[in-house]
Order: sequence, then C-alpha cells, then structure tokens
Amino acid sequence: MLMLEDLFLSYVTVALMLVLMCILVSLFFRSKDKRREPPGPQPLPLLGNLLQMDLKRLDRSLVDLSKKYGSVFTVHLGPQKVVVLAGYKTVKQALVNHAVEFGERRIPCLHDFTLGKGIFFANGESWKEMRRFALSNLKDFGMGRKAAEDKIIEEIQYLIEVFERHEGQPFSTGQPMNYAVSNIICSIVYGSRFEYRDKDFKLMVDRANENIQLAGSPSVLLFDMYPGIFHWASNRMRLKRNVFENHKRIKQLIGHLQETFNVEMCRGFVDSFLAQKKKLEDSGITDSYYNIENLVSTVGNLFSGGTDTTSSTLRWGLLLMAKYPRIQYQVQEELSRVVGSRQVRVEDRRNLPYTDAVIHETQRLANVVPLAIPHKTSQDVTFQGFFIKGGTTVFPLLTSVHHDESEWESPNSFNPSHFLDTEGKFIRRDAFMPFSAGRRACPGESLARMELFLFFTSLLQLFRFTPPPGVKEDDLDLTPVVGFTLTPSPHELCAVSREGIQNE
Repeated sequence: MLMLEDLFLSYVTVALMLVLMCILVSLFFRSKDKRREPPGPQPLPLLGNLLQMDLKRLDRSLVDLSKKYGSVFTVHLGPQKVVVLAGYKTVKQALVNHAVEFGERRIPCLHDFTLGKGIFFANGESWKEMRRFALSNLKDFGMGRKAAEDKIIEEIQYLIEVFERHEGQPFSTGQPMNYAVSNIICSIVYGSRFEYRDKDFKLMVDRANENIQLAGSPSVLLFDMYPGIFHWASNRMRLKRNVFENHKRIKQLIGHLQETFNVEMCRGFVDSFLAQKKKLEDSGITDSYYNIENLVSTVGNLFSGGTDTTSSTLRWGLLLMAKYPRIQYQVQEELSRVVGSRQVRVEDRRNLPYTDAVIHETQRLANVVPLAIPHKTSQDVTFQGFFIKGGTTVFPLLTSVHHDESEWESPNSFNPSHFLDTEGKFIRRDAFMPFSAGRRACPGESLARMELFLFFTSLLQLFRFTPPPGVKEDDLDLTPVVGFTLTPSPHELCAVSREGIQNE
C-alpha cells in the first residue's frame, strides 16, 4: 500500500514539475517577446491608453508619445494593440523597405461595409488584381496624361464661372471645389461629368465628404476599439447609411452604362471593367474578381479618394494665400511673368518653381491625411530590433513625417523655401509623403498632382483671394476640422478679379 502511495506521489510530483516547467518556459518566452516588443505607456485593463489620448486629435497625442518612447512604440486603444511608426526615416523604412510585411490594411468601421472589396480596404489577391487593373486602366483613360489635363482645364472653366458669380463678395469655396474636383474622377470613371446643380451628384459628393469626417470622429474610433458596445453609435450608423446610398447610386450609374455598353468603345473605367468581366465570362470563368460588388467598391473608393483630399488641399491653398498676401503676390507675379494670360499647362510647372514650392508647402503644412489609412502586418516581423506580431495594426504617423524637426527647417510654419534652393530653383524633399509611400501609396497620385497644379494656378491667375471685409489676414483661422482628414474650418473668402488679366 505504501509503495502505491509513493508511486502515486511520484507521478504527482513529476506532473507538477512538468506543469511548472511549462509555465516557466511560457513565461520565459512571453517575457522574451515582451522585451523585444516596441515600448509604450502602461495600459489600463479594458481602457488601454485611452486616458492619455485626445481622440479629436489622435495624431498629436501620438506625436507627443513618440517624443518619450521613440520612433517605434506601442499604444493600446482600448483592448487593441497598435504599433505606431513616427518620423520620416522610420515610416519610409517600414512602408518602402518592408513593404510586404507592413502592406495590409485594417479599418473595421469601413471594412464592415465593403467586405474586403475594392482597393482601399482590401487585402490579398483581390486587392492586387483590382489595384493592378485600376492603375492600368486609369492611365488608359488619361490619368497623369494630356487627356486628363484637358478634362481638368475644361472643368476649371465651370468652376471659374461659379467664382465669378459672387462678384468679389465673400463665399465658401467648399462645395464648388468639391464638385469640380469630383467631376474629374467622374469623367475618367464614367466617361462624363455632372452639372453642379445635379441633385443626385451633389448628394453623392456631400455624402462622400461627410463620410471622411465621420470615419475619424471619436465615436467611430471607439467603435473600432469596442465594436460590441459602439455598434449602434449614431455616427457609425450615419456612415453606414451614406455608404449604402452612394453604393446604390453607383449601381444605378453602372446600370445606365450597361444599357449602352459597347465592348468595342469603352467610355471610361466602368466600361473597361465590364469588358474584362465579359471577356472572362465568355471564356467560361464566372468566379473571378471581376464582379459587380468589386466594381461598385472600387468606383466608390476612386470617387471618395479622388475628391476629398485634393479639394481640401486646394481649399487650404486659397486660405493660405488670403492669410499670406505677400506669398500670393509672389505666386501671381511669377505666373504673370512666365505664363501671362494664356491657360496654364502642366508643362509650365518646371518654369514656375516658386508656385510649385507653394503648392508642395501647402500639402506639407495642411497635412490633410495625418494618419495613413491604418496598416496591418501581414506576418511576424522584426523591425528596428523590435518584434511585431503578424496581424498587428500599424499607424504610419504622417504628421510626424511632415513636421519632423530633423527634416524641415521650420516644420510648423508656412515656408515655401522648404522646396527651393539658394538660387530659387525647385527641389524635391524626401520627407514629403502626402500620398503615403510603398505598395499602399495613393493610386491617384499623378492625377492629384496635376489637379492641384492646374486648379491652383488657374484660379490665382484670375483672382486675388482676400478675407471678407472687416476681417484681417491674421484673424483667418487655420484650425482644421478633424475627421479622417484635416479640412479647413468653415470660412468665406473673396475672389476678387485681378486687373489687367486679358483672355487671349
């Protein structure tokens, strides 16, 4: 009996020792991983580091934390662990040199509505195919080429008519600028533009712009952290309704194009997509990525992405010109001397270094996209000596790039000299990332650059922008309205016709 008890105790002892060893080994590796993970503030249960964050300016809170914890650090937004990348060198190293590892996207509030379709919020093979197709076909329909230049110049004339109707009196540039910029992508995608008074078009643009603001609102950010609790938050529900209504309208527009579709004569991106879909179906392939759901999501991505950031940057540009009349004067002097009264063309850019510098500095200081669309690691990765687990949400902090004190002489000031050498020639700066970088960089960058240049110069040729009567330049507010992007606060400007400008 004693031997059985001894044997039993021996088995128990061995079992306990094995369990203890497993626990110690687990703790060892866990602590080892912990030591190798990026540092960060100690999180509270459930809340994480939320008490240290201002959700209305999350980017600024993260910049402040980077000064303490370095260029790669961890924060907990509620229960969600996020790795933040700060500073030009770190962001570039991650997005460019480790493009695959940091190349996936994650934004729950919008993924739920798009279900991984389209370009912006998709991953894997579907994203690769849609992005490849979009880049190829957008170029075919003029993106970054003379065909797009002609479309932009045509649209500028409609916008000028709107500005002229105000006869130098104060007005908001917001909606007309949004409609004009949106029409460029519409003409490429659908093959035609819309009238500014078109009710359905106006609703689509307004909903898309509102969604950009809603996506960055505190309640939607809280949904991303606590989806079970904030599922019915009013801003999220409004975002959902807007996405649904715009997708519904996009399907109607696609349906109208399908009624007159001719595979031999593609009018725009939609026709090209339908042609590829038909080609695959004719060959017996019916389960490809070329389906209506992917088309609707891709068009929705192009529509919203091709409107808000460019129109917001242009609005910032006009506001800055009104606030800094000396800089506006120098831009207009260069335009008069180099171009005169004829229509500005893209080829003029190389002879307008100061104007080009002002546009670039507007993009840098306005910092319209303070946080790139959240990324996600596609696999485990060791980065700058830190272990980051696959599937981790990553925030490339573009604010820290455009305000990097080691890269910019006066990062918090509007200083076009950032992009000029000592002889006044335009220079490119590596720490300039308004379109992000790497494999997830904005696919419409070339089009956006062309739009910014042609819209800005054409308006500055014809108008002098000033504050409303009784408002001083110094009183113009540069505080942004914070959403997913940073847009100017509501304001009015006067577009005063410039004397001595004669049309050819």
